[in-house]
Formats: sequence, structure tokens, C-alpha cells
Amino acid sequence: MSEPRRNLGGTTFIEAGEGEPLLLIHGVGMNAEAWGPQIETFAKTHRVIALDMLGHGGSALPPEGATLDDYVQQARRLLDDLGISAANVVGHSMGGLVAMGLAIAKPQRVKRLAVLNSVFERDEAARAAVEARAAEVSSGAALDFGTALDRWFGYDHATLREAARAWLSTTNRQGYATAYQIFATADRLYSGTLFGVLCPALFATGSDDPNSTPAMAEAMAKAAPRATSAIIAGARHAMTLTHPEETNALLQSLLERRLSSFESRELRTA
Repeated sequence: MSEPRRNLGGTTFIEAGEGEPLLLIHGVGMNAEAWGPQIETFAKTHRVIALDMLGHGGSALPPEGATLDDYVQQARRLLDDLGISAANVVGHSMGGLVAMGLAIAKPQRVKRLAVLNSVFERDEAARAAVEARAAEVSSGAALDFGTALDRWFGYDHATLREAARAWLSTTNRQGYATAYQIFATADRLYSGTLFGVLCPALFATGSDDPNSTPAMAEAMAKAAPRATSAIIAGARHAMTLTHPEETNALLQSLLERRLSSFESRELRTA
């Protein structure tokens, strides 16, 4: 999809629909357009805001020495600039780490949380592999996105693969490298702190995602007090694109979960 973007404070974003706010945060190398199937569905019932992360799409580059918190603060500032006190927040891959960071640091700003195909406590082999990829991205050498696309899609979904290749190819190299380095090292950032995710939460991934594994989603869900986990059969890393109906059904179920009376009162007074 190609939707017109707005720009507030250096963050570009797609906005569609009316209703309860739904903030979508993409992963490394993607941009707001990667949420096309979710924007189309949820704009019928919600005010959907899909941002471009720092250094992606039309958003400003991240600062020198950026950390994950810079991306968390970008999301918070956008909510501030839009006059949104609290939103449902969905993050994919690195966007899931950003979404978790917002839910932990500013729990009053997050009504419900969905973390899709994200990472948690990689084993040593997975850590070594992602750190090697991060070093390659940072080296300045020409990038071959074929391996990444294989991880995301397998060997099917040719049209979606080419769309993702175009997004990767047009992402600012510095923005991509900075985000990838953070993504490679932030998988343990929330170890021992997910108990701070107090809102209704969903942690989901694909059964065939080799990097954001079902075990990771289940471990995150066990650590958060009000979380559930879900695994989409046959899906890999790009399940928001390849399995939109299943993904959207999971999100719809989360959005229908009632907030406690305490949460509702806190959100009204935030």
C-alpha cells in the first residue's frame, strides 16, 4: 500500500480511521507501509497510527550512540504530539521491543500490548549469528537481502518478498545499521522486568520463525502477569503480511479484552 504520511516532530506516520487509538511499530528495515493488512482492517474500528521508526521511512535519523530508549521515546513523543493519552500498542520484531519498553516505562500510556515475532533471551548460537549480521550491516559492504527474506518468507510469497526487498533497499543505511545493532543486543534488556507489563498483553510468533521462536513468545507471556501467547501454524517472521487473517484475529481478540476498572480510571485521569 502507499498511503500519504504526516510528519510531527521528525516522525513520519500513516494515520487512518477513527476510534480508540492503535499504534503500530514496525521492525528493522521496514516502514509504516508494512502494516498494510492491519491498517486496512483496523481503520474500520480504530484510529490507527503506523509510525516510521527513527532512520526509516521519512523519519529523522537516530542520534549518535542511540539506544532502544530513543525509539521508545520517539513513540511516546508521537502520542504526545497527537494528543493521545493512552493507546493500544502493537510492535513487530524490533518494534515489539520498542512496544515493551513503552509499556514498562510508561504503563499508563499503553492500554493493551501486542508483541509479534520479537526476540527474548537468544541462545548463544542465535546471538552469534545476529551479531555477525549486525557487523555486516555496519561494515558498509553491499548487502544481500536474500538471506533475510528467506528467514521472513521462506521460498513462497514472491510478491510480498519483492515488496519487502524494496522497503529494505530504500531504508537509510545509517538508520538500518543503527537499528540492527540495537536489535542484535537488546534481547535480554527486559529479562526480569516483564512483570512490569501490567496491561492485557499478547506475545505471538510463527511456528516456523527461526529467530523469533515460539519458545521466546511463550517465555515472554509467562513473565508478564496478564499475557497470553499464540503461535500461528506455518508462519515465519513476516506473518503480519503472509498470514494477515490469523494475525488480525489475534489482535482483534486482544482489543476485545476488557480493562479493569482501575486501569480505566487511571487512563481517564492520565
